[in-house]
Order: sequence, then C-alpha cells, then structure tokens
Amino acid sequence: MSSDIEKARVMFKLVRKRNWGSKYDRLEHFKRFQKIDQIIDELTDKEWIIIHKKPGFTGISLNTVYKTQIKEFTEKYMPYLKGMNWIT
Repeated sequence: MSSDIEKARVMFKLVRKRNWGSKYDRLEHFKRFQKIDQIIDELTDKEWIIIHKKPGFTGISLNTVYKTQIKEFTEKYMPYLKGMNWIT
C-alpha cells in the first residue's frame, strides 16, 4: 500500500498543472514519486484518476466528478493548503 501523503502530492501536482478531465500529463513526469504505479492503481480504483493510453505514452488526469473529495483528501495530508484557493 502506498503512502497517503504521496497520493496527495501526486494529486496536488496534477491540480497545479490543471490536469482535469481530458487535459492530462504524461506519467513519465511523475517518476520522482516512489511506487507511482501503485499510487496510480489505488487512485484509479477510487476513480479519482483517469488513465489516458496513447500510442507512445500513458497520461493521467484528475476526475472532475470527485473534485470535492480530492480537495478534502489532499488538504488532510497537506494541511498547509487548507484555506488557500489552490484548486481550480
């Protein structure tokens, strides 16, 4: 099982880059995260992350349906974000 803090950091990075719905980022840009494959699997199971399979790469984005849950989860593990208008 991967760390909830690492999951929050991955989602925060996606939020910062405004990767919601059909706007995705390449998975290779997340290689600094240990166990990234496991993190992606767990977040995909919750349907918080959308996988975009392309011929030359795999992309990921956040699911806009779960914006509130993603915000609450991220603020729980990154409390310094609470009260800031960081999510768009």
